[in-house]
Amino acid sequence: MTRKSENPPPAESTDRVAASLKAVRTQIDKLDLQLVELINKRASLATQIGKLKSADQGGEVFSASREEEVITNVLAHHKGPMPMVSVRAIFREVMSGCRSLQRMPKVAFLGPEYSYSHLATMERFGEAVEYMEVANIAAVFEEVNRRHVDFGVVPLENSTDGRIADTLDMFIRMPQLKICAEIRMRIHHNLLAKCEQIEIRRIYSKPQALSQCRNWLAKNVPHAQLLEVTSTTAAARLVQSEPNCAAVASRQAAVKYGLPILFNDIEDSTNNETRFAVISNTSSAKTGKDKTAVMFQIPHNPGSLADILALFKTHKINLTWIESFPIRAAKGEYVFFVEFEGHADDPKCKKAITALSDNSLKLSVLGSFPAAEALD
Repeated sequence: MTRKSENPPPAESTDRVAASLKAVRTQIDKLDLQLVELINKRASLATQIGKLKSADQGGEVFSASREEEVITNVLAHHKGPMPMVSVRAIFREVMSGCRSLQRMPKVAFLGPEYSYSHLATMERFGEAVEYMEVANIAAVFEEVNRRHVDFGVVPLENSTDGRIADTLDMFIRMPQLKICAEIRMRIHHNLLAKCEQIEIRRIYSKPQALSQCRNWLAKNVPHAQLLEVTSTTAAARLVQSEPNCAAVASRQAAVKYGLPILFNDIEDSTNNETRFAVISNTSSAKTGKDKTAVMFQIPHNPGSLADILALFKTHKINLTWIESFPIRAAKGEYVFFVEFEGHADDPKCKKAITALSDNSLKLSVLGSFPAAEALD
């Protein structure tokens, strides 16, 4: 028995839908033109601000405190339906474009492209920036110190693997450089391969990425050999040319190199997060929601560290991060890195820093910066 075809919709109904679509699209076209006009008006005002800053403040075009204020204000008034992450991305690029009209900032990052350091840098600065890819963390510090670039982005700590030793070591070598902003990114690892799961014989990635996925990899690809390479991007490149191998890398790397994603979000911890520091030659202005980082060395005496930490309790200052780091030139001696809530210019923070200096052999204020939220 042959089933009868459904009756097509009446022509007049189709015409009504077409007319409605045309009317809505016409409204969208008008709004798009209004958006372009408003964006350019904003850019003109940003150019005026750039001229005033050049005359008064030496021409700094990136202000982490001001940009954080803009984003916070926009998101506070956002009612949807567009996702907040999309609104943030739009305004990031608007501010990036406005900055470039004043002067194109130069930013160094730990390469290669589409590594997590690169993604964090783009998340903070947008597309309208002159980027410099360097081979290691020390090179990021050197480029900023020599003023070849305006800013550098370096990983500071990971929620799974802890501190990034190379970054702390460079702060000891160059304490004059300042943290002017932080970037907190939730790190999502993916398994990229051009073969089936059972055919994988080798898995490449950066040591930290393999470490953050070790339980998942042991359970799901126990037959594969884990091989360390310099970056997640380098791992993705290898998958392009080698048979029976896979990479632990970002989704963006998969898109860049045209690789299938066999499994998404394979990190062992759902709270896997890496925090990056934006370094420059200046600190950041107050926002009212800031953090300050300091580095100090104390006498090697019983109770010295306890006495130092008590100073923060006395001044009612909350610590958000503390690390000890060995001094290479002095066996058994340590430098301590501490981060706390508040700006170095806040009265109680000033008093605490003075007391800290009085009780330390050496103290460096590594900068005050806006507290950031974790981003996907």
